[in-house]
Amino acid sequence: MRILTKKRLKDFWLKHSDCEQALKSWYAECKRSQWKTPNDIKREYPSASFLIDNRVVFNIKGNNYRLIVKINYKYQIAWIRFVGTHSEYDKINSTTI
Repeated sequence: MRILTKKRLKDFWLKHSDCEQALKSWYAECKRSQWKTPNDIKREYPSASFLIDNRVVFNIKGNNYRLIVKINYKYQIAWIRFVGTHSEYDKINSTTI
């Protein structure tokens, strides 16, 4: 997978250093992956939630944080749309972000 953009993750872990390693691990795993369908993601991340428009919600660091990624399976691209705390997540519309 090609991931757009790591900067969003880095900016977040600079504010929340307790999730730095978890986000770096997710990034490395995603980069190595070749997900063709949501089922491929579900095998690696059983707790992932799937939203409309190929958006996936990943629980980060024991479900302390949320990461929303929009996936283009055909072109193997993952767009990081949101990373935040649960309270920040509750304030957004996860289906349009």
